[in-house]
Amino acid sequence: MLLAAAVLFSATAMQAQNNSEHDFNVAKNLEIFSDIYKNLDMIYVDTLDANQVIGTGISAMMNSLDPYTEYYPEDETQELKQALTGKYAGIGALIRYNLSIDNTVIDEPYEGMPAAEAGLKKGDIILSIDDTSMVKKNTAYVSSHLRGDAGTTFVLKIKRPSTGKIMSMKVTRRAIQLPYLPYYGIIDNGMGYINLNSFTENCARDMRRAFIELKRKGAKGLIIDLRNNGGGLLNEAVSIVNMFVPKGVTLVSTRGKLRRYNSTYKTTVEPIDTVMPIVVLVNDNTASASEITSGSLQDLDRAVVLGTRTYGKGLVQITMDLPYNSTMKLTTSKYYIPSGRCIQAINYKHDKGGYKEHVPDSLTHVFHTANGREVRDGGGIKPDVEVQPDSLPNIAFYLAAGGRDSSEVMFNYVVDYIAKHPTIASAETFDLSDADYEDFKKKVINSKFKYDGQSEKVMDDLEKVAKFEGYFDDAKEEFEALKKKLTHNVARDLDNNKRYIKNLLDNDIVAAYYYQAGAIRNSLCFDKQVKRAVEILSDPVEYKRLLTPKPSVNPVPQNQKPAKKSKSTRKNKK
Repeated sequence: MLLAAAVLFSATAMQAQNNSEHDFNVAKNLEIFSDIYKNLDMIYVDTLDANQVIGTGISAMMNSLDPYTEYYPEDETQELKQALTGKYAGIGALIRYNLSIDNTVIDEPYEGMPAAEAGLKKGDIILSIDDTSMVKKNTAYVSSHLRGDAGTTFVLKIKRPSTGKIMSMKVTRRAIQLPYLPYYGIIDNGMGYINLNSFTENCARDMRRAFIELKRKGAKGLIIDLRNNGGGLLNEAVSIVNMFVPKGVTLVSTRGKLRRYNSTYKTTVEPIDTVMPIVVLVNDNTASASEITSGSLQDLDRAVVLGTRTYGKGLVQITMDLPYNSTMKLTTSKYYIPSGRCIQAINYKHDKGGYKEHVPDSLTHVFHTANGREVRDGGGIKPDVEVQPDSLPNIAFYLAAGGRDSSEVMFNYVVDYIAKHPTIASAETFDLSDADYEDFKKKVINSKFKYDGQSEKVMDDLEKVAKFEGYFDDAKEEFEALKKKLTHNVARDLDNNKRYIKNLLDNDIVAAYYYQAGAIRNSLCFDKQVKRAVEILSDPVEYKRLLTPKPSVNPVPQNQKPAKKSKSTRKNKK
C-alpha cells in the first residue's frame, strides 16, 4: 500500500514538474518572439509590414502542425465560412481562364442559378462587370467581382464567341448553395444511384428524400457515390448512416486532450431501410465525413465498400474566434468509427513526410466488423472490393486540361458544337458521332496541338544516362530506332485513345445542356466501378459472401477446445 502511494506521489510530482516546465517554455518563447519583433520594427533598415512579417511567423507555426489547423485573418474569414457551409452570394457558375484568348470565360453555369437564368453559356467571354473591365483579368479577380451581397444587381457584358455578338445583361446576385446532391436516379438492373459530393447543411434531409423516392420507384439496391467527396459536417454523416442502421447504435466517438471536446454520436431515429443491399463507392479523394459514412457502413456490415483506398482524415476541427475578427480552425481530437479504429493516416503533420501516407498492414492493428470481418487502421478505409478506375491517357489529360500549347482546342470545339446544335439526345443516350469525332480530330491536328509525352521524356533521360556511362555509342542505332517509334504521332494517338477522348467530349457537351446532373448520368454509361457495383448488387450470393468473415487459416479441430485466454487478454477485452 505504501509502495503504491509512493509511486502515485512520484508520478504526480513528475507530471507537475512537466507542466511547470511546459508553462515556462511557453512564456519564455512568447517573450522572445515579442522582443525579436520589437527590435526588428525599431532598428531594422527597412520599414516592416507587420501583417506580412508576423503573418509569416503564424504561417510557419501552423505549418509545423497538421494540415487542417489554419489561421484566417479578417479578410479571409468569408472563405472559411463558404468552405464550411458550401454557400456564397454570386451568380452560380464555374469560370476558367482561356489561354488561347487570354481572358476569363464562363465554363459551366449551375442549373437554376442566376447565370443560367440570365442565359449565360459555356464559352461566353467576360468583358466587364459594371464599369470595371475584366479583359485579361485572372479568374480570382473576376470571381471577386462576380460575388457580392445577395440581392445586389450588376451589369455583365459578355462576348459570345459563336456569333461574335457583344451582349449586356443585368444579373442579380443570390445566395448560392453549391450542388451537394447533383444527381440520383434508377440506373442499370433497377439499381438506385445517389451522388453526394459534400456533407453540407441539409444534405442528409435531401438524401433521405432521394432515397425514399428511389424506393417508391422500385430500386432493388442502392449505390452511394462518395468518390471525390472531401467531407463536411459530421452530424450530416451520422444522419445519413442512420437511414440504414437501427436507432441507438454508436457510429463515431471523438477523443482528444480536453474532455469537453470528446463526444459520442449515436443514431437517434428509426431507420428507413435496414435490408436493401448497398454499395458505397470511394476513392483516394473520399475524406473526413465521407470516411465516417463509408467506414461506419463497413464496420456495421451494412454495405460493401468498392473502389480504391480513401484519403485517411480522422482529425476533428472546431473554429475559434480570435481578436480583430480573425478565426482559427483548430484540430482538437481524432474520431473513431464503430469497430474502434481511427482511419487517420499515421504521419499527418506537415513536417513528417506527408499526411496521406498509408502504412503496411504489418504495422497496423486489426479490428473487427459486427459480423467479425477483419478491418485495419493505419490510414483510410480499405475497400472490400478494389476496382481501379480507368486511367486517363496522356493525350486525353492534356486535351481536357487545355493550355497555351493546346490552344484550348477541346474547350473551343465543345463551344462550337453547342452553337451548332440547339438540342441533343438525352444525357444517358448522347454519343458523339464518328463523323463529329473526325471533325474534332482535324481541329486538333490543325491547331498544332502538342503535349508532354512521358515516353519521350524517359527516353531522353535514358539517353543522358547512357552517354554518361559510356554505352550510348555502341547502342546508337537502337536508340535512334526506338526514338522514331516513340515520337508523337497526334493523329495516331487520337485514334488509339478515341474511346477515352470521346467520353470526355460527350460529358462536356452533355453538361452544357443538362448541367451537372446530366454529366453524371452520362458518365455512368462508361464507369467501370459503377458497373461492378451493379454486378454485386444483382448477385445476392456474392453480396452476402463479401459481408461474411473469411474462414480462419488455422481452424480449431472439432475435438479440440480453443486455448484459454490469458488473464491480460481477458482484462484487455473488458
